[in-house]
Amino acid sequence: MNRKHVILTSMFAATLIASMGIAKAADDVRLRLNWMYYGSHAGFAYGKDKGYYKDAGIDLDIRSGNGSGSAHRLVANNDSTFAYGSCASMLNLAAKGAPLISVGVIDAMGTEAVIVRPDAGVKAIGDLKGKTILTTANAGVNTFFPLVLQAAGLKEGDVTITNVPDGALVSSYLQGAGGAVAMLGGLDDKPAEIKANGGATPVTFPYSDFGVNQVGYCIVANIDTVKSKPDLVKSFVAATVKAYKETEANPDAAVASMADIVGGSMAEEQGKAQARAVLDVTLSVLYSKANKDKKLGMNVPADWDDMLALMKKYNDLQTDKPASAFYTNDFVP
Repeated sequence: MNRKHVILTSMFAATLIASMGIAKAADDVRLRLNWMYYGSHAGFAYGKDKGYYKDAGIDLDIRSGNGSGSAHRLVANNDSTFAYGSCASMLNLAAKGAPLISVGVIDAMGTEAVIVRPDAGVKAIGDLKGKTILTTANAGVNTFFPLVLQAAGLKEGDVTITNVPDGALVSSYLQGAGGAVAMLGGLDDKPAEIKANGGATPVTFPYSDFGVNQVGYCIVANIDTVKSKPDLVKSFVAATVKAYKETEANPDAAVASMADIVGGSMAEEQGKAQARAVLDVTLSVLYSKANKDKKLGMNVPADWDDMLALMKKYNDLQTDKPASAFYTNDFVP
């Protein structure tokens, strides 16, 4: 066999392999959620169910979490590839040296609130003085609560904060555990969960009413991943943006996809209705007022600047870095 024949044979083999569409193995990706599945997560489930991640060369493993802070730490220590969780929580960790960065935003505005039992007689935040409030350790909702108190003329010591497990938060609230009259939580999921468990519609005090302008929930990656696997990050963010755009158009289908994955009570009609109510809140905050072009997934500079300024002023956040050091739009399609 002469040299020319060998070259032609090699070229033919390469062409044949390409024409057969032999693809490289999919990248294994673990997404860590902030909590157990609820309506806000339907977009991820829809993307997995419809094959958007698979089409992007990603074998996606979605795992429940135990608070935003915990989810972000699992990304920092490389247990998980990406996290979906509170941007403020991520910023707080990154400012302290955690190798984390936001590569996209889903909930562009915060939905955090003080959620109060309607029988507590609380008509203003100031009425919470001397009262017990429930929350969960590592929850992103804890980050800006001191600002809400300060805006109402209260100190942190004026209320008693009791931590309970996430799975027991709503039940403890409904039972008034430890004399608690309120809890900290998201308007996107907790009111719907309270009502689904037989509770009365709560009185709510959104953080945004107290000057807290924050970015909501981010897709967070390890800085090393961003540097070493930029194509993977780009593919994941693009598939996620596509999934949430399709969820905007087909919310019931997205909830159905999540129900199929989770099963149990989530697959029952009441569970689906609760998830849809939660998802509707998330879909209402996909774009902040500063996102003039309504570009889904975008880290809006003005929003990040506001959040960083608030955290430095009221939460004693220590950093000399600009807000732009904690996010990137390089991977947003």
